[in-house]
Amino acid sequence: MSWNGLFAALAASLILSTGIAKAQEQPPIQAPVQQPVAPAVQAPAEQASPATIAPAPQAPAAWAPATAPADPAIQPATSSVAGQEPSLTLTLPHDLSPWGMFMNADIVVKAVMVGLAFASLVTWTIWLAKSLEVFGGKLRARRAAHAIGNAATLMQAGRELGHSGGPGALLVRAAEEERALSAGALDHASGDGLKERVASRLSRIEAAASRRMSRGTGLLATIGSTAPFVGLFGTVWGIMNAFIGISQAQTTNLAVVAPGIAEALLATAMGLVAAIPAVVIYNVFARSIAGYRQILADASAGVERLVSRDLDFRTVPPAAAMAAE
Repeated sequence: MSWNGLFAALAASLILSTGIAKAQEQPPIQAPVQQPVAPAVQAPAEQASPATIAPAPQAPAAWAPATAPADPAIQPATSSVAGQEPSLTLTLPHDLSPWGMFMNADIVVKAVMVGLAFASLVTWTIWLAKSLEVFGGKLRARRAAHAIGNAATLMQAGRELGHSGGPGALLVRAAEEERALSAGALDHASGDGLKERVASRLSRIEAAASRRMSRGTGLLATIGSTAPFVGLFGTVWGIMNAFIGISQAQTTNLAVVAPGIAEALLATAMGLVAAIPAVVIYNVFARSIAGYRQILADASAGVERLVSRDLDFRTVPPAAAMAAE
């Protein structure tokens, strides 16, 4: 009994101590399990399995976090977009027509546009006035050249033209005056001096008529050459102000940038509108005035021929000279 009994007593005490420990641990584990399960299992019958009970709380738990954060995420986006639309409409100018952009432009750009508009008005005014002047001058010069070409003597040409105005009649009267002034010297001198003096007076009259007809075309050339650069100055100034506005607004939104650039480019457009017609009208007038000078040159050459013919008639008897007249 000595050793076997001792080992048996020790084994029995160990089994008893483990059983007591398990018995003490069992009630605290069962108490928390039974408290949440009891209200959930009381209503259904024993046949309801935990699997059918689990999805019931999980379904709302799964949908609630998905929809709850999604709605606030969408709402700020839509509210921000909806809030940006009024801000965009507020930053846009009231009117994007040429007149609206002119009214919203900087004072320097406005001054440039007003100057270019005035230059364009001057261009079309010169075109109207000079067209009438060139047309009338060419018509009178053709009539005078035709009368001079059909006359046999200088006196006959003077009678044909009478007291009509225009450079053609002035050419004939100047030749008659010079011949009258040189009448005393023709008895003891040749007619070469008279021809030179008549040619000099005719050339001066022709040059004066050409200058008178060309008056105003220099302004067209000035407008045509400087208007694009004036418009470019307005554009550079407007773009500079547009970039300053961008830096102050701290945004590169196209609705903020585009109106200022459009106002600046309007100055260049007005410069081209003023320059292109001025250049075209200047070239048309240059060709027309060149034709007018050619008609005057023909009339002047006809007067010189008449003076030379009259000098030759000095050697002819008076009866023959009267018959020629």
